[in-house]
Amino acid sequence: MGAPAYGAVLLFALALAVGAVAAVETARPEEPTLPAVAAAGGGGEGVVAAAAAVVNASGAGVNSNSVLVALLDSHYTELAELVEKALLLQTLEDAVGRHNVTIFAPRNEALERDLDPEFKRFLLEPRNLKSLQTLLLFHVLPARHPAGSWPAASHPTLSGEDVELAAGANGSMRVAHAAVTRPDAVLRPDGVIHGIERLLVPRSVQEDFNRRRSLAAISAVLPTGAPEVDPRTHRLKKPAPPVLPGAPPVLPVWDAMAPGPSIAPAPAPGPGNGKHHFDGHSQVKDFIQTLVLYGGYNELADILVNLTSLATEMGRLVSEGYVLTVLAPNDEAMARLTTDQLSEPGSPENILYYHMIPEYQTEESMYNAVRRFGKVRYDTLRLPHKVVAREADGSVKFGMGEGSAYLFDPDIYTDGRISVQGIDAVLLPEDDKKPATPVSAPDRKAPAVTGSRKSKLRRGKLLEATCRMAGVFGQRSRLASCQ
Repeated sequence: MGAPAYGAVLLFALALAVGAVAAVETARPEEPTLPAVAAAGGGGEGVVAAAAAVVNASGAGVNSNSVLVALLDSHYTELAELVEKALLLQTLEDAVGRHNVTIFAPRNEALERDLDPEFKRFLLEPRNLKSLQTLLLFHVLPARHPAGSWPAASHPTLSGEDVELAAGANGSMRVAHAAVTRPDAVLRPDGVIHGIERLLVPRSVQEDFNRRRSLAAISAVLPTGAPEVDPRTHRLKKPAPPVLPGAPPVLPVWDAMAPGPSIAPAPAPGPGNGKHHFDGHSQVKDFIQTLVLYGGYNELADILVNLTSLATEMGRLVSEGYVLTVLAPNDEAMARLTTDQLSEPGSPENILYYHMIPEYQTEESMYNAVRRFGKVRYDTLRLPHKVVAREADGSVKFGMGEGSAYLFDPDIYTDGRISVQGIDAVLLPEDDKKPATPVSAPDRKAPAVTGSRKSKLRRGKLLEATCRMAGVFGQRSRLASCQ
């Protein structure tokens, strides 16, 4: 083969090699490139990754100069993050591929600080994804409306609801109730972005939020009914929930008391109700025996046991966890009571109720209180009357004026649940005091507390008057004392 022929074959081989390389280069697809992120307004690595996902999402793809890529890469980072969380990238990509769009982008401050925290929490809950998508699509119009051709009319949005566009005389622009602060913030061939001052909330999303908030407020209340109290008897209609042993009672002591004489007779003692964490009946029995053995308080013990059922009532209250302080008038004080003061039904109960304080007080605690505060008002079992205590002559004085009483025998009985303090007069509320009394109490001074008294085993005038009244009505007294 000659030299010319060999050169021709070599050129033909080189031509085939060049053609093969060109065919390979032609078959390789072009890789799209992302726009450079502006140093001052970049949306962060997450936004750039979202923009890359939009560009490489489908075979057709989105142009790197698209308004959607510009939104994800703009300084409206809060809106871009909401679009990602709402899973709307593919929906917006399809919309941009069909027609031009107009996007109203709220400023970041409107979504960070100005938005109601409860409403933002509602939007970010997974179960409210549909509401979040509706709200974001409400900010997108399927048409191009730059600031130069701003149409003052109602336009449909991608959410299906209409939004009102308005223009002012001074050239201002508004979208619903939000002002356009940055018109034509981003201009791209397939759309435009306007910056607005606040978030646009469609009516459907607002109604859904109100409905969910109302349901949340209702469901926050536990469906457990409170104990019902009978207004007539002041007793529970339903049993109170169980309490731990030694815990304070559920009801105030006045609601736990049996009906008084003005409503119905005191009930006879019955079986326990399972809530007796203290043996109140034994404690009441002990303190009544202490009164008798101490001496000088037989009249009070007789009223508690024989003339009334107050001993049983006190035992029940103590068993249910209540504490009592009894101001016990001595026999001399009980003897000064008149027949008129004892003739009305329920008078003995009312008198003694006024001498019972629903607190545990000792002589030391009461004296320290009156020394510190000057005058102390103690609640009694006879509502709404209170007993006034004050310091006088180095002792505690109860009541006001002539009907006052001194603390005579301190701490006759104290067991942690019942406290008995002896006094030298019967206390009466202001409305029970008679203007003229047959027996006037002499002027008294604070007695010297000796701590020991002789026993006076006698029945006073109170028992005699009671037996005499039973004989007047032709009834035979069942009291062992009268027999």
